[in-house]
Amino acid sequence: MKPSIETIEFHGIEAFQLNGPKGTTAVISRLGGQVLSWKTADGRERLFLSEQAVFDGSVAIRGGVPVCFPQFASLGDLPKHGLVRTRLWSVSSQRCGDDYALVTLEVTDDEASRALWPHAFHAEITLMVEADRIDVELCITNTGGDTFEFTGALHSYLRVTQVEDIELEGLHGFDYRDAVKDTVQRDSGIELRIEGETDRVYFNVKRPQMLHAANLSLALQNQGFPDVVVWNPWVERCAELKDMPDDAWRHMLCIEAAVAGEPVSLPAGEEWYGRQTLVAI
Repeated sequence: MKPSIETIEFHGIEAFQLNGPKGTTAVISRLGGQVLSWKTADGRERLFLSEQAVFDGSVAIRGGVPVCFPQFASLGDLPKHGLVRTRLWSVSSQRCGDDYALVTLEVTDDEASRALWPHAFHAEITLMVEADRIDVELCITNTGGDTFEFTGALHSYLRVTQVEDIELEGLHGFDYRDAVKDTVQRDSGIELRIEGETDRVYFNVKRPQMLHAANLSLALQNQGFPDVVVWNPWVERCAELKDMPDDAWRHMLCIEAAVAGEPVSLPAGEEWYGRQTLVAI
């Protein structure tokens, strides 16, 4: 069957299912402009979505690929991870070819956002699904009259069978800020293993990553985003999260494309692009 796009209801919210080549599918919701599912041709779900995620817009949806803008985490005075994760996005465009399906959603500033962050902006999130990969691209346009600065991320939750068994390659030799230990240091290992609560921002990463996770292994490539965030809450922190089952830490690992070390300075009328590509291997 040719690639197609259909409007669906996903946990009670409006979403779009992209039916890609060879039976691949992906889902992106209007709530948050958030990718919530990606199933490869073998039928395996590649993104983690919490069984206790909340879909009423009162909080951000726990899982998939949340969009963090114009602030990453608590690096500023805005609400954690910014202002767009619980906003309703609109459809900007959608199209299909013989080997892909693509949807773009958009959101702009409004009175509520300007009350917290006094800048005019236009944000677009584009999801493209192909036979063995998805591309998620964030575009930010400064539609106001003055330069503004922002941080942000594509906060990708990846599904793994057991996080204790994974190996993540591609981050050795880069400096990182460890939020758990409150230190800045250089990664000296060949691969990263998750052995406890992990919350790291790797700065100015110049190479792709490889997640070795048995039959859920992925290659990751970022463009435009200089930093890579690796996060797993582990046992105690996971138990504190109301929208996560107590054992969910074992089945997920966030590997995020981020602007977290130095903010982007975006002049009036200019655009900025960042992309994360996930490839099943």
